[in-house]
Amino acid sequence: MPTPADEPIDPDVDLHVPAHRAELTRTHGGVLAVIALGGGLGGVARYALSAAVPGAFGIFAINVLGSFLIGVLMVLVVDVYQAHPLVRPFLGVGVLGGFTTFSAYAVDFSWYLLLTPVCAFAAAFAGTRLVRWTL
Repeated sequence: MPTPADEPIDPDVDLHVPAHRAELTRTHGGVLAVIALGGGLGGVARYALSAAVPGAFGIFAINVLGSFLIGVLMVLVVDVYQAHPLVRPFLGVGVLGGFTTFSAYAVDFSWYLLLTPVCAFAAAFAGTRLVRWTL
């Protein structure tokens, strides 16, 4: 039975391979910096597009466009070009991760799902009370 020490930290790293063990000692400061920078740029781009196309359709368009661009990026940096190791974290995780907004979609959907029946019931109740009071 494997112990927690035998479990891989990263699915791409096999700790039984000496070259892979170097992954544990490598610093990730550069990766975190480019992700932060890219996330800021992606967030600004998302804000600009959501201001141009407000509402649920804007969120839908941002998520679909961002997902499309993530697919394009992955093919380009993995299959077509030998990209610098920081390109994928900067563009994929940072810029496009900051651009897409699945959390906002989920929150909006949850509120919509919850508030629609509650508000619809309250509105129907208020409508019946108003008409009965008026008549």
